[in-house]
Amino acid sequence: MSVKKVEDSEAIEDLPEDFEPYVKRWFDERFEKLTPPQKYSFELIHENENSLICSPTGSGKTLSAFLSILNELFLKGDEGELENRVYCLYISPLRALGNDIQRNLEKPLEGIKSIAEDMEVDMPEVKSAVRTGDTPSKERQKMLKETPHIMVTTPESLGIILNAPKFKEKLKKVNYVIVDEIHSLCDNKRGTHLSLSLERLQQMCENEITRIGLSATQAPIKKIAKFLVGYEDGEPRPCNIVDVSATKNMDVKVLSPVEDLIHTPGDIVNKKMYEKIDELVKDHVTTLIFTNTRSATERVVNNLKNLDPEFYENDIGAHHSSMSRKKRLGVEESLKRGELSVVVTSTSLELGIDIGYIDLVLQLSSPKGVSRAIQRIGRSGHKLDEFAKGRILVMDRGDALECTEMMRCAKNSELDKVRIPENCLDVLSQHIVGMGCNKKWGVEEAFRTVKRSFNFRDLKREDYDKTLKYVAGEYASLEDQKVYGKIWIDENEEGKRVFGQRGKMTRVIYMTNIGTIPDESAYRVNTRNGRFVGTLDEEFMDRLTKGDIFVHGGETYEYRYTRGMKVYVDRCPEKAPTVPSWFSEMLPLSYDLGKKIGKFNKKVLSRMKEDENAAGWIKRNYYLDENTVSSIISYLDEQYQYVGTVPTDSEILIEKNFESDKLNLIFHTIFGRKVNDALCRIFADLASKMLNSNVGIVVDDHGFVLICPKEDLDVKELIERVTESDLRKVLKKAVRKTELMKRRFRHVAARALMILRNYKGKQMSVGRQQMKSHFLLSACEDIDEEFPIVKETYREIIEDYMDIENASEIVDGLKRDEIGYRVVETDVPSPFAHDLVIQSQSDVLKLKDKKERLQRLHKKVMESIEAG
Repeated sequence: MSVKKVEDSEAIEDLPEDFEPYVKRWFDERFEKLTPPQKYSFELIHENENSLICSPTGSGKTLSAFLSILNELFLKGDEGELENRVYCLYISPLRALGNDIQRNLEKPLEGIKSIAEDMEVDMPEVKSAVRTGDTPSKERQKMLKETPHIMVTTPESLGIILNAPKFKEKLKKVNYVIVDEIHSLCDNKRGTHLSLSLERLQQMCENEITRIGLSATQAPIKKIAKFLVGYEDGEPRPCNIVDVSATKNMDVKVLSPVEDLIHTPGDIVNKKMYEKIDELVKDHVTTLIFTNTRSATERVVNNLKNLDPEFYENDIGAHHSSMSRKKRLGVEESLKRGELSVVVTSTSLELGIDIGYIDLVLQLSSPKGVSRAIQRIGRSGHKLDEFAKGRILVMDRGDALECTEMMRCAKNSELDKVRIPENCLDVLSQHIVGMGCNKKWGVEEAFRTVKRSFNFRDLKREDYDKTLKYVAGEYASLEDQKVYGKIWIDENEEGKRVFGQRGKMTRVIYMTNIGTIPDESAYRVNTRNGRFVGTLDEEFMDRLTKGDIFVHGGETYEYRYTRGMKVYVDRCPEKAPTVPSWFSEMLPLSYDLGKKIGKFNKKVLSRMKEDENAAGWIKRNYYLDENTVSSIISYLDEQYQYVGTVPTDSEILIEKNFESDKLNLIFHTIFGRKVNDALCRIFADLASKMLNSNVGIVVDDHGFVLICPKEDLDVKELIERVTESDLRKVLKKAVRKTELMKRRFRHVAARALMILRNYKGKQMSVGRQQMKSHFLLSACEDIDEEFPIVKETYREIIEDYMDIENASEIVDGLKRDEIGYRVVETDVPSPFAHDLVIQSQSDVLKLKDKKERLQRLHKKVMESIEAG
């Protein structure tokens, strides 16, 4: 048996016959019937079969995973076989979610115990507990004597307890592992870390572990199932996929506060937006509002309080990751008790923390992805038979276009595909150290164990050997940088290579530096003559290259260089910014949704060419109010009238827009920021060679701009050069000297235990880490351009931060003529380019000025259309 979806015929209508009578009675008294996921999972888990459960919020999937396990523990207790060890590990991505699960697990245990007492049955005691970084030492010690049968933990804490000298003995017969919200782990290095931990756990276990994955949004589902269960002998382990994600109805609509998003003054649009929010909040019992940034969350709360102080003063809460844990918990509890009418959040309430009854989710601006939209909207109508009700309020025409297709996809459960990182050599380095701390490993045995992880199934032997060599400290030049070996490698009496822990400090180093989440800090900004300007966050620094212009505190600065965590700049009031300062907080549009928006544009374009009623077709097939339909039609029609086309998934529009001192080459590529970032840097690198001059860049989700000297550029030749190039090679060269490379190398080096964030009770500041990484990067490159830590830094940037895979797909499409391109010259940028052009200047334009600039551009376009 391989990875397969369960058949309808495999569903059951009642609990399995051999469930304990008191478990059956408790369930029957609490629930009318089995929910869709329970019809499959109760039996599958009872039979110890790996299962990936995909079902909506409120469908009982947590109980789907737990009830069969509880029943098995009760059966063992009845037979006197319930040992003092861990039987089930419940892995949660969030500590708060773990605490929530623990509370929700205690309720059924108490309920079942009450029923058992009523039936005069002596129910075995099943213990559960949370173990995370917040767990006090006293409680951890207590767990050695009274071990929880069900342990709720996080990926990082699992990595620690696998190496805890005494407690790891309690894990040697684990029967079940549940991975909650698996979609939020598998697409990042926390998931990579977890995947290796699970294979190490399996290797030390005496029995086969049953793995259970839970999530409301998963795609591609078979790939996520393989991530969950891993590989054996080069093939994925068996896994049943229980996909009942489409069993919850959704009531969704895109709203616009005004009919004309261009000419209505900005303050009026803003006023109408808050009036609409106020109306929706007061029409519902409890509303959850999602913004896309933490700053927007605070702004919305403040403005609603000003709008109606009497109603909102004690009836609204904010919730985001920058708030203290105490404040966040207070808001969660108030929401759960029904004491708040509205809570505004950024991303921190996306996952399944129990927050009680929500009857409306309101999203302000595009959430940038279908899966994210479904996850957020799914927080409403918590019961399965209730509608999940969601409204998206859009503030510009680009947003309206984006959300039109997004809501159709959400309604039809067409999810974005997650991309799972592969062969992360920094995570591998960390685990090799952890493995060596536990026992002597055969080099071959360890390689086989690592390759059982989905993330490392294709790991090349050369990369494995080089990583071992690095961890073993076989490079004298790294010792000069105080990077020492953490394992030894030798031959045993049988002539086989083995490795193990080197030195007593290695275990302490591993336990105090474990994990994949990097330390972050703000950079101090100074002018080169010594004046302090302020601070910049690290994500913003990823965008900067020498000569970039940005705004801070209302003034314009040119970036010159960085030393450690200090940024040096020159004031340049006469220059326009090239990097918008809000960039770091923005969520990227998913590639899958971008392509679907392109397809939507193509469908509308064909109807416009045939003089069909495009507005009527949109109304019939999409979930929009009249204002939004009007905005979209005018947006697409003006673009078509002005340049004769709109950008689609199969045709890229390229505008040559000459200004007084430069050429703006505007590429309309609706493929999301990750893809566009890769394309933009590749095109810019090759264009700069053609022009023998630096080329500036501006990038967003819908396209990018190459800012060139004022001389013509042969676009056809540029595209030919791109299609004939080794894209990875060009992109690696383009990012080599950037702040992005320096910062990401620091992150990778810290994960690989090359930079020790914690050592002998002292914490290394981010500034010192950055200084150390500067010298280490040069030292590693001198050893080998393919040195594991350098190689992983490039891989992380090119594959995770950007999206070279799908960027390559676009370039291949151009090469095979499956994707065409059209070049037009414009005196004024086309309507689809307005947001991109204005965003590049957004920091020197106040909100009112932005609106006026947009209106001026729009007026010139309309004058050109009318002039014919």
